[in-house]
Amino acid sequence: MIRRDLGECVTSSTAFKIVPLGVGDAFSELYYSSGFWLEYDGCRVLVDCAHPIRKSMREASIQSGCDINVSSLDAVILTHLHADHASGLEGLGFYAYYVARKSVTLLAHEDVMRDIWPRHLEAVMAPVCDPPEEQRQFDDFFKSQVMAEDVKNSFGPFLIECRRTLHHVPTFALRITAGERVFGYSADTSFDESLIDWLSQADVFAHETNGGSHTPYEKLAALPEAVRAKMRLIHYPDNFNKAESVITPLEQGELIVL
Repeated sequence: MIRRDLGECVTSSTAFKIVPLGVGDAFSELYYSSGFWLEYDGCRVLVDCAHPIRKSMREASIQSGCDINVSSLDAVILTHLHADHASGLEGLGFYAYYVARKSVTLLAHEDVMRDIWPRHLEAVMAPVCDPPEEQRQFDDFFKSQVMAEDVKNSFGPFLIECRRTLHHVPTFALRITAGERVFGYSADTSFDESLIDWLSQADVFAHETNGGSHTPYEKLAALPEAVRAKMRLIHYPDNFNKAESVITPLEQGELIVL
């Protein structure tokens, strides 16, 4: 088990636990797609939900020693709807409904939430074979909670802030507070110094790095040392040289305790 303690842990219930379920990009053949399991004071949430979500959860559970499964999951926070961040919602929703017999809350900004059902899930989750005329609805599988920018959105013991990033589709970075500790996540974005300043207010934050419309590693490596000390890399390509990185790369299934 890889464990990194970044703050004083009094008891397991008061520790803010963070486990990356995956660290790869959309084209990776080595890693699961990027996403996180967060746990604090008995509340458990996912940040993003890529397929195969139950397999990545099981392997992260074994690696981290945390109890990571759909039955104990309370919510999913979605940064955006690209497949490598949201393709696991269908399987998660079906498993929660038919097997776990529970409803999971989805949290997202309005610009993401409005497309989740009609443009992402309805075509495959609404039809029912028996009786064929019946149709399932979003509320059969999920609860929804819309997040606003410039406020601290509350879910259980978590306070969640979101901020728009520079990406093809509506995408939102996150700052998530649990107790007195704060975790940040860039989500997908082009290089944006103002976003990094915003994320740097967290105790630790994960920032993507990749080619194309993402953030070049060289831009992040040139940041001040104090910023790089708080930063962890995620969403990196398979050929990324982790051994030579001046910023710590996250590892799939590692346990981070704030």
